[in-house]
Amino acid sequence: MSTEGGTKALVAALAANLGIAVSKFVAFAFSGSSSMLAEGVHSLADSGNQVLLLVGGKRAQREATPQHPFGYGRERYIYAFLVSIVLFSVGGMFAVYEGYEKIAHPHELENWYWPVGVLVLAIALESWSFLTAFREAVKDKGTHGWPAYIRRAKAPELPVVLLEDTGALIGLVLALFGVGLTAITGDGVWDGIGTLCIGVLLIVIALVLAVETRSLLLGESAHPEVVTRIRDALVDHDSVDRVIHMRTLHLGPEELLVAAKIAVPADSTAPEVAAAIDAAEVRIRRAVPIARVIYLEPDIYSAEKAAAGDDPYATPGGPVPGGAH
Repeated sequence: MSTEGGTKALVAALAANLGIAVSKFVAFAFSGSSSMLAEGVHSLADSGNQVLLLVGGKRAQREATPQHPFGYGRERYIYAFLVSIVLFSVGGMFAVYEGYEKIAHPHELENWYWPVGVLVLAIALESWSFLTAFREAVKDKGTHGWPAYIRRAKAPELPVVLLEDTGALIGLVLALFGVGLTAITGDGVWDGIGTLCIGVLLIVIALVLAVETRSLLLGESAHPEVVTRIRDALVDHDSVDRVIHMRTLHLGPEELLVAAKIAVPADSTAPEVAAAIDAAEVRIRRAVPIARVIYLEPDIYSAEKAAAGDDPYATPGGPVPGGAH
């Protein structure tokens, strides 16, 4: 995903949510609908989330420092994780509480036409925001299905906006359902049920976001097809015979670290090895432009060592030598 596409979707979502939040709070003031209050808080939380993602994108552009030699690309993941927390606590838990209170202590809805009119307007605005994010995501997801895209995306902004807007549209329908039935039956319990459903929906979306951004924060490898392109670029069957083993790690959505041990001919001289490494780095960056940090270790291939496999003590996440805790 291009950063420009994500920013465009975020700005569209922020503009829509700010307008929607104001209209929902006005409708709540005139009607007393708990669904409108929950939806107003939901839109306010979404607006704050878009600001968080914009701030994270800006901070991620800072130059690397001696203390942070690989830069600040993961700031975007940190702020996306904060979004899931805000959505869960401010949006979801508040709506669940408000829905429970309205079911326990229902009251008649006043001026029902206010919330209905606002909800119809909000659906139109949210649809515009959703379509903007959808068009940008279509360019990015390629042939993958939508669930796979949400799981595989390395840039968090578009998946977050897509999930938020999807949740917002479903939430608006639920609110319209609750308000409509309350207006028809005169029973405020339906308004509370709609509010409760909105809260559960937001909590589910927040948990999905938390799981996905947690994986990004821990550090994900490149997509398998990208790993294949890197392997193909490394081996030229002249100065590099094969890849003995390789690791990739996303330092940010558009920054990839590549570390590999490569087999060079046994009779290579030091200048030839240095030239082979330089040429291999050029080939990698040509094949995968986001490969910003590349570490290549030359070695002589040994079938015996290859059959034995990697040393578990030298593998990240493996056992600690000496049994230390």
